Amino acid sequence: MHRDQWPLRAQSASEHVPALLLDVDQMLDEFTRLPLQARFRFDPALPAVITVEFLPERGPSLVWRIGRELLHEGLTEMSGIGEVRMWPTLPGGPPSSWLLLESPEVEALFELPTERLADWLAATYLIASAEAELDGLNWDGFLRDLLDAPEPPPE
Repeated sequence: MHRDQWPLRAQSASEHVPALLLDVDQMLDEFTRLPLQARFRFDPALPAVITVEFLPERGPSLVWRIGRELLHEGLTEMSGIGEVRMWPTLPGGPPSSWLLLESPEVEALFELPTERLADWLAATYLIASAEAELDGLNWDGFLRDLLDAPEPPPE
């Protein structure tokens, strides 16, 4: 089944959350920050997954798909295991969180401002609650799309 055919509840045009563009800092080392922008996108058809595109001034963008719950929890406490982890910075400065992304090709630590991200995530939960975000999800199609795998031949 193609993801456009997933049996999710219909979404109206009013159930749209515009992308969030945040100014973030990539930590190159203990003392060096690289400012860049990150675009967060929410798709009501896949409410459990937030697409984050990091937009450096030079070079190609980097796209990660991150669990919405991981981002939400990472605003206030340690969240995630493995390749994606997020946790709040120490008190004393402007409210922000660390986002660590690791893969065999990439290891990157970003500091994200939390206030606008928290407000934006709250808007996504008004469209699809945490309890309902996986309702009707076609797991086979979801995993194929995440892995960019071809559809199996019909039986």
